[in-house]
Amino acid sequence: MASQGTPATALLTKQKVKHTLHPYEVSPDSPNYGALVAEAIGADPARVFKTLVTEVDGALTVAVVPVTGEIDLKALAAAAGGKKAAMADRDLAEKTTGYVRGGISPLGQRKRLPTVIDRSALDGDLIYVSAGKRGLQLRLAPTDLVRLTSATLAPIARA
Repeated sequence: MASQGTPATALLTKQKVKHTLHPYEVSPDSPNYGALVAEAIGADPARVFKTLVTEVDGALTVAVVPVTGEIDLKALAAAAGGKKAAMADRDLAEKTTGYVRGGISPLGQRKRLPTVIDRSALDGDLIYVSAGKRGLQLRLAPTDLVRLTSATLAPIARA
């Protein structure tokens, strides 16, 4: 799997964090992309999370929420200690993280950003997030994800 190395997987390897890689083929422009990814890797959609780059009071912030729901921007702003949150500009998100849309991982970003993970991540022993490129998810313990991203946990997703 050396060809599947990304900054995210390199970080996990360096930190000796147990994880598995799960390749898939789904167009990033597909409607219900997250649900299709969950189906392609045979995972419970409630355990597959998407990484969104947002701006909270003008500062880039990463939000990690289940693919089964949407981000609650007001809840995110409150969790990040701000007043207003919005989705970040796509080009800025890609440039800052070093990843492309559909493959942005919360791990191994070019510039480490404040991260808020939806509290539901702790509802199970394992979580799936992008491994840092389109077509590749990684599975790890949610506690490892929280630790490695120094994340805040908060209810930031809505159904």
